Amino acid sequence: MSERVIALLDEGLGNQAYLVDLGDGRALALDATVDLRTLDHEAATRGLRVVVAADTHLHADFLSGSTRLARRDGAVILGSALGGRLFEHVPMADGQAYDLGGLTLVGWTTPGHTDEHMSYLLMDGDGVLAAFTGGSLIVGSAARTDLVSPGRTDELARAQFRSLRRLAQLPDSTPVFPTHGAGSFCSAPPGADRITTIGREKATNALMALEDEDEFVARLLASLGTYPPYFRRLGAVNRDGVPDLDTGPLARLGLRELRSLHASGAEIVDVRPSDQFAAGHVPGSLAIALRPVLATWLGWMVPDDGTPLAFVRNGDQDPEEIVWQARKVGYGNLAGELDGGFATWADAGLPVGRTPLVDGHAVAGAVPLDIRQANEFASGHVPGAVNVELGDVTAERAPAGSLVTMCGGSDRAMTAASVLEREGREVSVLEGGTGAWARATGQELVT
Repeated sequence: MSERVIALLDEGLGNQAYLVDLGDGRALALDATVDLRTLDHEAATRGLRVVVAADTHLHADFLSGSTRLARRDGAVILGSALGGRLFEHVPMADGQAYDLGGLTLVGWTTPGHTDEHMSYLLMDGDGVLAAFTGGSLIVGSAARTDLVSPGRTDELARAQFRSLRRLAQLPDSTPVFPTHGAGSFCSAPPGADRITTIGREKATNALMALEDEDEFVARLLASLGTYPPYFRRLGAVNRDGVPDLDTGPLARLGLRELRSLHASGAEIVDVRPSDQFAAGHVPGSLAIALRPVLATWLGWMVPDDGTPLAFVRNGDQDPEEIVWQARKVGYGNLAGELDGGFATWADAGLPVGRTPLVDGHAVAGAVPLDIRQANEFASGHVPGAVNVELGDVTAERAPAGSLVTMCGGSDRAMTAASVLEREGREVSVLEGGTGAWARATGQELVT
């Protein structure tokens, strides 16, 4: 069966959607994001057309592509009857089967990650060909249960326990295709592999092996870290139905337009590599380098309150990638990009911001501010470093004195520095991260 299931990895989100070849040129899409570029490529390569789009749950980490597939391709949308979706779809009850024309998709309610979560079993007669488990059973773990409401975390963790025990009843040979995986903030914690089997999880997944519900809850909740604030709003958007999105190119902004937008409250997001931002940037701009995780950090650092976003990029960076990364986490007001990039600003003789990049030896002269997640910090940090996670960085929360920000590389540290700079703090960035510090100084990181 695995050769008929095409995994569509979104490296930045840490998730996989799936395209299932149903035969006769028809396909099933599961948990597709609104950015359909990879799905469209794989479907075109195989001569497939999506006729059914199913979501395992109301996603918190991206806008669903199901409504777009319905409008564009005429796909039928499947979703849990408990989800309260406000658009045309087939509401699936527990145990309900949907005919795929030879194969059948059966919905199993598996609450925990969300209260309306549904796993799907792909059936050929009475045989289970595959289980699509979304955010219930994931490789080596189970997805987090604190996204619906802090007050319901324990309740949903107990539901997750029961859901995993239900899935454990499937034949050991059943292929398992989860949505969440390594790099996803929905995972708790992420693992390296993305596809598994029921038998493998029963043998190796510590959470799945637990028979005591209280112990399961304690272990799952102990693994939860922080997550981006946009997780608290996208579920509602996906329940309402993702509207048509403007997928056109970024408008070209002249200097006057950019400065006017900035003066009226627009956010300037500089997506160039961190060393280029360091060498020169528009004062007050926010550094978030264009890489697969741009969407996550944009969603974490910039409130989605309708504020216009203007971008500064290099000529060799793909503007379409910027648009889609912003769109899939719900940003609608993309004002455009600086025409000609930063060179236009610098050539006009306007003030230029600069952020010192320093090596490991320079850390001794400043307060080390490690802006990684708490679990990363615990795994190894510079002696004396203060940990404030990037999403929480402000001038008030940072320690007093001259700061040197650091992470595992330089990109997140540069984002933190750009936030602190515009709040008037003196800050530099450790080039190459904590590993580079250890190599330069010959000292060991503190764990």
